[in-house]
Amino acid sequence: MKRTLFWLALFAIAMAYLESAIVVYLRELYYPENILKLFPPKLFTNFDLAVELGREAATVVMMYSIARLVSAKNATRTFAAFVFLFGVWDLFYYIWLKVLIGWPVAWLEWDILFLIPIVWLGPWICPALISVLFIIWGGWVLLSSRPVILTRGQVTIFVVGALLVLGSFFQPVIPLLLESGRTGFLEFTPGNFWWGLFIPGYLLMGYGMMSSIRSGQEKNTG
Repeated sequence: MKRTLFWLALFAIAMAYLESAIVVYLRELYYPENILKLFPPKLFTNFDLAVELGREAATVVMMYSIARLVSAKNATRTFAAFVFLFGVWDLFYYIWLKVLIGWPVAWLEWDILFLIPIVWLGPWICPALISVLFIIWGGWVLLSSRPVILTRGQVTIFVVGALLVLGSFFQPVIPLLLESGRTGFLEFTPGNFWWGLFIPGYLLMGYGMMSSIRSGQEKNTG
């Protein structure tokens, strides 16, 4: 399994480079005056937006497919492989961007995080923190010598936390879309991020995951 974990990480790091390279090209195309400045954002053409949505969906499908190949018979281990891949991929996406173009330039700099089902906005450090959590938990589950099963309570806590985190990412753009549609998005500039929603959500996600580690250790010593 250590060898499997190595190849999962290598795949995710390579895919992160590919992802960051595409983003560099998009920034050169849409932000030629300054590729380090994303806001106010530029509006994609309908064709480019459709291609970008398809690329993001394909990225998720690729990671899930690899996770299924690693452990298709155990739902928890499949989920662990997926979040491990996701965590390494997302963390190295920002590392590669820093290497290639020197971005992000600040710890709390905002980013356009994702586009499905609507635009996600927030400081890049937020998904990076989630990635660290995913890498730790996913790696531990995959390396565990005994099966790990998330209880219904742990799953519920994780899902509630994830919804709070998503709410913090959706909050900046929802009022703009409701008031003026896609054109309102062009006027967005980063303001106050809802840390009061993100932090509790992140802690709940972490508790839901890490409590399974503690319960697994108690079973091993029991």
